[in-house]
Amino acid sequence: MIEPKTTIDDMVDFQIQRRGITDERILNVMRKVQRHLFIPRSQQIYAYEDHPLPIGMEQTISQPYIVAEMTNVLQLNPNDRVLEIGTGSGYQAAILSLLAKEVFTVERIKPLLVKAERVFKSLEYNNIHIHHGDGSIGWPEKSPFDAIIVTASAPKIPSTLISQLAVGGRMVIPVGDRSVQSLVKVFKDQKGVHVNDFSLVRFVPLIGQYAWKG
Repeated sequence: MIEPKTTIDDMVDFQIQRRGITDERILNVMRKVQRHLFIPRSQQIYAYEDHPLPIGMEQTISQPYIVAEMTNVLQLNPNDRVLEIGTGSGYQAAILSLLAKEVFTVERIKPLLVKAERVFKSLEYNNIHIHHGDGSIGWPEKSPFDAIIVTASAPKIPSTLISQLAVGGRMVIPVGDRSVQSLVKVFKDQKGVHVNDFSLVRFVPLIGQYAWKG
């Protein structure tokens, strides 16, 4: 391992907690999950700095604050079943797995999924279920979900994902064009679907039948 320039405690104290994330469950989990284990060795020196990092296959791992912010929006309960679209490095799924009952994660790039699964097994994150496929379709066979997190941007919220959200469920997704997007929170209740924008971000695109076509 290459020793990171910034410690995991500094990451949580200065990059996350000082910027308004106060949920102790999230802060504790982000101290526990070692981000450097989910990134290439050449990037490990930067593991706990507050910016995205390349993980290969033209994909990135999100900056720690964005991971915390998106997790915070989901307001997870210990018995929740969570769908993640875009496994990527596996870091976000690992965070979710310590806050929810089960995590179902979908990734279209098989080599990334294989690497993430290897890390999940080595760390004994046994409540994470993986699926290789088109993330814009979701995982209908395992629905409904109490929460859905989409870690790639889409031009609009895929209706396929809304349909897989349980009543009372929450979803967070970056929506916009390819250069800049807004993080959007979706809440589904008996009356319908409610959508609120809350932050500007930039994610890699969600490729699939119900998102960007490539």
